[in-house]
Amino acid sequence: MREAYHEELASIGEALVDMANRVGSVLGRATSALLDADLQLADSVISAHSKVEDLQRDLDDRAVAVLARQQPVATDLRVVVTSLRMSADLERCAVLAQHVAKLARLRHPAQAVPQDLRRTILEMSQLAQRLMAQAADVLVTRDLDDARQMEQDDDRIDELHRSIFQHLMDDRWHHGVETAVDVTLLGRYYERFADHAVSVARRVVFLVTGEHADELAATHP
Repeated sequence: MREAYHEELASIGEALVDMANRVGSVLGRATSALLDADLQLADSVISAHSKVEDLQRDLDDRAVAVLARQQPVATDLRVVVTSLRMSADLERCAVLAQHVAKLARLRHPAQAVPQDLRRTILEMSQLAQRLMAQAADVLVTRDLDDARQMEQDDDRIDELHRSIFQHLMDDRWHHGVETAVDVTLLGRYYERFADHAVSVARRVVFLVTGEHADELAATHP
């Protein structure tokens, strides 16, 4: 009986890793659709969100069933409760990727991102995907140093996000209000995606230590 219980806990962890890898891939495809004005790819990304929702629903159902049947305590309880929160983070990432794809579809056949910001958007996407891949690794290894490192790696995304606003306020901006709104939203989507990836890592810190990441940093600098 206990073996089956621990197998179920392990399967919940595996499902989270699957979700993390999946949403990272979806963001990459959404960015390709955006920068290439690829309508078919954009539609496939939009449709993919339902699969992530199904994964989240299944994971949450299993987590709740474990709570009801096994009444876990200590670390096992943290695994279940934290998994519920992480699945919400990951589902939100899928929604953000979907927003990117929807913008690509809305502006098709035109390019939604002007040439002078394409490199910034691409770098934000690549960094966000890398952070999500790191989050997936941390879910497996539960390495606290790697989890904390993600906080620093996220700083570059924030820098790029700020650079978009600086670009928009430059007197040389000549792409109009609509495009300004589009790129402002895009910057926010990628920045929030990265934040959710970091949130997953923070929750792993709590899962392992029982302390929140900011509290742990204060007591163990």
